[in-house]
Amino acid sequence: MTLQIDIETVFRFRKNGQPQSMAVMLDFLRDIRDTGKLTEAARRGGLSYRHGWNLVNQWSDFFGLPLVQRHKGKGTTLTPFGEKLVWAGQRMAARLGPQLENLSQELTSELNPFLIDNPSIIRVHASHGFAVPKLRDILSRTPGMNVDLRYVGNQNSLVSLAHDGCDLAGLHLPRGPLRAASAQAGKAWINSRDHCVIGFVARQMGLMVKRGNPQRISGIEDLTKPDVRFVNRDPDSGTRELFDRILQQHAMRPSTIAGYEQIEFTHAAVAAYVASGMADVTFGVEAAARQFGLDFIRVLTEDYYFVCRRSFLETTPMKRILDVMRGAEFQQVLADLPGYIAVDTGMIRTVDDAFAGTARLTRAQTDEADQENLADQADQENLPDAAE
Repeated sequence: MTLQIDIETVFRFRKNGQPQSMAVMLDFLRDIRDTGKLTEAARRGGLSYRHGWNLVNQWSDFFGLPLVQRHKGKGTTLTPFGEKLVWAGQRMAARLGPQLENLSQELTSELNPFLIDNPSIIRVHASHGFAVPKLRDILSRTPGMNVDLRYVGNQNSLVSLAHDGCDLAGLHLPRGPLRAASAQAGKAWINSRDHCVIGFVARQMGLMVKRGNPQRISGIEDLTKPDVRFVNRDPDSGTRELFDRILQQHAMRPSTIAGYEQIEFTHAAVAAYVASGMADVTFGVEAAARQFGLDFIRVLTEDYYFVCRRSFLETTPMKRILDVMRGAEFQQVLADLPGYIAVDTGMIRTVDDAFAGTARLTRAQTDEADQENLADQADQENLPDAAE
């Protein structure tokens, strides 16, 4: 059996030198916010109704502020301070989660060779998103598979592959006129002679704004409005690279965007930043917007691939990965992810084909917005970006 290590963040508040852990309470508050009922929140958390109220009262006394409000006949809601606590916890998890996963994977990889006879390990370096960890979860349940997944930036994953630091490297490229420039950056590290590309997903990229879009943001140009606050991705991420190219496409200078220098390290982290009220808008994947209850304004579609050496295709681990990617379980996982579409999933193609952007839509079980964006593309061999 493969050893797995989980490293979790813990929220502790100190008052008069006594640390108090709030892990259970944060989950409980989040469930109250989501359900509007303390009884349902207690059921979700495996707590009795009385214990739930005791937690609320205990922490309200600790902070000297109420955390919830009861509305006769209308359930229970969080106070503004209770809301801020929940968002603080979610932002912490979104920011630190990928780093802790990387650390846990490093420790796992160091210890497992001592515990497992001839483990079959496949090393994956890819940017943090939503579909990649879903794939990893299924692979971890596949007999004989041990996935060493590390979250690294788009370009750094290709560098790692070129130096034999991984077996599979993630690569995401936008459709439309921006694709050529993005592909050019990868040509220094991979080529059609030595490498091949495996189709994974297409995902919707765009602007995440507060629910109801109070700033009336409709496109990239609105980021320069004086009352709009932006939060950006880190400079090493592929999403930041893409966003900068979009600005160049619109002849926009970063200095005209308030908050351009404010950064977070994942799609979930920037979404949490906006959801907590610290910014008005960010750029990233639709799935992150839906996770945090934000509205989403689509800008373009991005193809996400895996790249490997041609010789690796014949190995047993790679054959198992392809089987999982093409299987019904993973196809359903993708169908359930907002803004993700299975496109050529598990299909092997040349690097030149991927860089040119030829793809076939193989599954389009998405929400109504995705259907509207992609319906006119479903029967075409080439899928140009509908936004371009």
